[in-house]
Amino acid sequence: MIKNIILLILALLIPVQVFAKTEQNVTDEKILLNQSIQSRVNDIGAKLLNANRIEQRIVFVYDEKGKDSLLKIDKSVTSREIVLYGSEYKFIQNDDELAAYLSRGILAAMKSYHGFFKGYLSALQLKAAPKKFEVVADKRAVDFMVAAGYNPIALITFIQKSCPQKRYDTISTKNLTSKRLAIIYEYIYTKYPYFLSNNSYLENEHYQNFLLTSQENRKMLYEKIKSGKKGTLHYE
Repeated sequence: MIKNIILLILALLIPVQVFAKTEQNVTDEKILLNQSIQSRVNDIGAKLLNANRIEQRIVFVYDEKGKDSLLKIDKSVTSREIVLYGSEYKFIQNDDELAAYLSRGILAAMKSYHGFFKGYLSALQLKAAPKKFEVVADKRAVDFMVAAGYNPIALITFIQKSCPQKRYDTISTKNLTSKRLAIIYEYIYTKYPYFLSNNSYLENEHYQNFLLTSQENRKMLYEKIKSGKKGTLHYE
């Protein structure tokens, strides 16, 4: 009788122990994965800073659970750290796209070292003209990537995947995604044509989708180049 009771207790305990062990394994694997992503972020971030001779101290952080929000103040300006959230990392498929994301925050972090009160007013300056700064940050991101040996077309593929198209941008703090992509494409076309004439992303499905959805904007660009005009195009 006693033997049967002991066997019953052991039978009940074994599944609990197996479940606990499995749960611990999942937790350990998650920690290792996050450490691996953080290490990758650190290495690519440092490569971008070193290649571009950026002397200001900037750190790069991977935050799996955090979520970017309009209510949050940009940490690249306030804390001089560029945060990659898990909600954005899921769109990143290669080192080029990771470099594209990190490059976009570098300019804001650099600006935090200049201006009144040791850069504290930089956040207000950026918020005063967010659309203009967004365009500048995109272009500088292309420059940072090229200097560090990354393909700037990855900035197009990352934005194409991760940024939805709004209906209007007249009352928004951000430009239409289609306008951002057109401006980035024009910048690469005029300053770094090598990456388009030797396009390793030509068969990339997301780049192909960009070509499909940007036909009118690219037509405007080609007509501008053909006519020799210098004005700023008003992309749609």
